[in-house]
Amino acid sequence: MNGVVVGVFVFLFLLVTVLGFAAARWRRAESLDSLDEWGLGGRGFGTFVAWFLIGGDIYTAYTFIAVPATLYAGSVVGFFAVPYTIVIYPLIFLFLPRLWSVSHKHGYVTPADFVQGRYDSKGLGLAVAVTGLLATMPYIALQLVGMQVVLEVMGLGTGSDNWFVQDLPLFLAFAVLAAYTYSSGLRAPALIAFVKDTLIYIVILVAVFYLPSQVGGWSHIFSAAQDSFNAFNTDNADAVAAGTVPGKGTIPPGAAQWAYASLALGSALALFMYPHSITGVLSTRSRSVIRRNAALLPAYSFLLGLLALLGFVAIAAGVKVDNPQQSVPQLFENEFPAWFAGVAFAAIVIGALVPAAIMSIAAANLWTRNVYKAFINPAATPKQEATQSKVVSLLVKFGALVFVLALSDQFAINLQLLGGVWILQTFPAIVVGLYTRWLHRWAVLAGWAVGMAYGTWLAYGVPLPTDPSSHFGGPLVLFPGTDTKVYIALIAFLANLLVAVVLTVVLRAAGVGAGVDQTHADDYTADVGEEGVAEELDVHAPAHA
Repeated sequence: MNGVVVGVFVFLFLLVTVLGFAAARWRRAESLDSLDEWGLGGRGFGTFVAWFLIGGDIYTAYTFIAVPATLYAGSVVGFFAVPYTIVIYPLIFLFLPRLWSVSHKHGYVTPADFVQGRYDSKGLGLAVAVTGLLATMPYIALQLVGMQVVLEVMGLGTGSDNWFVQDLPLFLAFAVLAAYTYSSGLRAPALIAFVKDTLIYIVILVAVFYLPSQVGGWSHIFSAAQDSFNAFNTDNADAVAAGTVPGKGTIPPGAAQWAYASLALGSALALFMYPHSITGVLSTRSRSVIRRNAALLPAYSFLLGLLALLGFVAIAAGVKVDNPQQSVPQLFENEFPAWFAGVAFAAIVIGALVPAAIMSIAAANLWTRNVYKAFINPAATPKQEATQSKVVSLLVKFGALVFVLALSDQFAINLQLLGGVWILQTFPAIVVGLYTRWLHRWAVLAGWAVGMAYGTWLAYGVPLPTDPSSHFGGPLVLFPGTDTKVYIALIAFLANLLVAVVLTVVLRAAGVGAGVDQTHADDYTADVGEEGVAEELDVHAPAHA
């Protein structure tokens, strides 16, 4: 361990801890004993706060670890994260303001609340809630994976054979996270996001301008990366030709281009189906805040593009690691002054705390509204709801901690790939439901079940390239009837839609009841100032029921 690195890291972590507990008094309400206040921050965040919160929610620590790691490992298909975070913003500009309006008009806290009200089906709402929980848990676990990588490079806990000592820094970090999330709710990650995003921007901009000057400039960096990949392909020519070892390169080969495009499109469609993404959106003050953020958030995509190139910088700098996820932290430790390496490591770890907090809150809200209140205690008071969410948010975080410590990192990564497959299957219920009620509720439920089962089965059949007997080895599979690989989530999504449409025609022809829609056409365009849509919950008044 380097004392300066660890000292700077600990100082910044303690600063964030203080902010997390202080957030309970920021924009203070008389009580946080309701999901509107604890789980959605009073539904009053403006453009500036929302930009930091949603950006901090989407661009996670694992993103900053994994994207450059894929380029370091020679798999430039991993660069799909950049176009998909560009494609998504025109989409959310269209449909999220409608979700905001209907949710504010009816007091919906989760996407499953909307689905239940729209289709008059607790079962369909439960399906969306369970999918959200399944997809969110491994996402939280991946934040721990990102933290582990940084702590390992720093040397914290790695000098002991005792597993408890090794993992103690991770335990402490998540215990602190759990405490201030319980205390402050969504206000904690919203306030911490200011620090996290500021540090991330500083670190990446310094890295992009400073590090190339240390290793010979960008021309040399790209040449070194290409030379490294060419040497690997030559040394493993037979295995690459046989497909047992993936080839490396700076441009996806023709066979991988549909994989690249489908990963970008499928991930874009899925991103704002995740409960934590929608939680950030529903915490905003008005429809215009969402639209402005859809225009401003691509700034993070520019940052992500610069960050991805650090994978090539690590190659040119001679970074040698067995785990590609350690490439960027190791690059920072090797090339930065010790004090700035501490800043960089703190930025990544804090970058895990913000999304992990929002994800645990979103998962807890799903449990409370769509399981506890829907099926266990329909008469639950706002205070009982808030208490349920606080307790479940703790269980979710520590469940993810145990998950990561008990199982391999690869298992968490594989489950996250499945999470993307699963969460996209809620798209017809949520997004299609925002525009039309034509799809029959039982058809939507059947389509969801087919998409979940088919997608999981396809993913199970994909082995790791290095172990033909393994399962859940990647997100790509051959499109039926072709030799072209595409993203599994899109294939399952197409099957989902096909079943939903065909069954809707059959059920409507048979006269099967479609339930009573609890929403009205005007609800989807309601804005602040209109009847039933408050401009902002009064943060000085008692929490709303």
